[in-house]
Amino acid sequence: MLTYILRRILFMVPITLAISLVTFIIIQLPPGDFVTALSAQMSENNEQIDPATLEALRQRYGFDQPMIVQYWKWITNIVLYGDFGQSFEWNRPVSDLIWERLGLTLVVSFATLIFVWVLAFPIGIYSAVRQYSWGDYIATFFGFIGLAVPNFLLALVLMYFTSRYMGANVGGLFSADYVNADWSWGRIVDLMNHLWVPVIVLGTGGTAALIRVMRANLLDELQKPYVEMARARGLSETWLLLKYPVRVALNPFISTLGWILPTLVSGAVVTAIVLSLPTSGPLLLNALFAQDMYLAGSFILLLSILTLIGTLISDLLLAWLDPRIRYD
Repeated sequence: MLTYILRRILFMVPITLAISLVTFIIIQLPPGDFVTALSAQMSENNEQIDPATLEALRQRYGFDQPMIVQYWKWITNIVLYGDFGQSFEWNRPVSDLIWERLGLTLVVSFATLIFVWVLAFPIGIYSAVRQYSWGDYIATFFGFIGLAVPNFLLALVLMYFTSRYMGANVGGLFSADYVNADWSWGRIVDLMNHLWVPVIVLGTGGTAALIRVMRANLLDELQKPYVEMARARGLSETWLLLKYPVRVALNPFISTLGWILPTLVSGAVVTAIVLSLPTSGPLLLNALFAQDMYLAGSFILLLSILTLIGTLISDLLLAWLDPRIRYD
């Protein structure tokens, strides 16, 4: 297993470099650059800018150099110095912008993950064990509703009802008094008061999907001979259920770690915009629109690395959880 882990880690290095190169090329594909986007934005606002100033900006940011030279400077600064470059739009180091948003993104994503697992795990087991019962029908109904309703629509509905009937403003993660305040117990409590709405909105679809997956997998396992053999040995139904079929049916929960880690960075972009969440997703979207290549490229590079790490972790956990899986 150690050899497998080392081999996977070594393979991650060239894969990450290849992804970074493709990402940088894709970001550069739209015509123009950040200076062109800035000029177009100023023209829309009836503002004029000197062409000499635009050319000076291109030389300052290195836009007058070939794409491969720009990429080489960017990737070598990351590898050698941990410098992700300068954001053109914000005129700040990219690393500062990323870590500034990443903390709140982690809070929202982990809270959503706990919400999804706490609900999906027992409901999925109940639906499989009590197949075609009233509880199963109710869970199935709400599961289909959760899969069908877009997250941003659910966000709008919750915002309307909480504002209309509860007199609360649930947009964002903080009240106006705590947006720029230092961390304190009051700010943490205020965060908890606002956190439940994005957690419900972001977790509804994932909960519904995992309930269906858990139910289907567990129903498949309950029909296998080893369950009848364990029951014939006199094991109690609860212990039998948790020790064997549920353990195998947990595979989809573990395998989803490969895409859960990237969502810690990207988040649900549209939902985050609707709820005015200060997370990483809207910042990435704005960087792509503004052709802020260092900021957008760093985000996508981070997404790729987290995808590779998440896939490795899920593979190792699957081998530990399911004795049928081996990587020798």
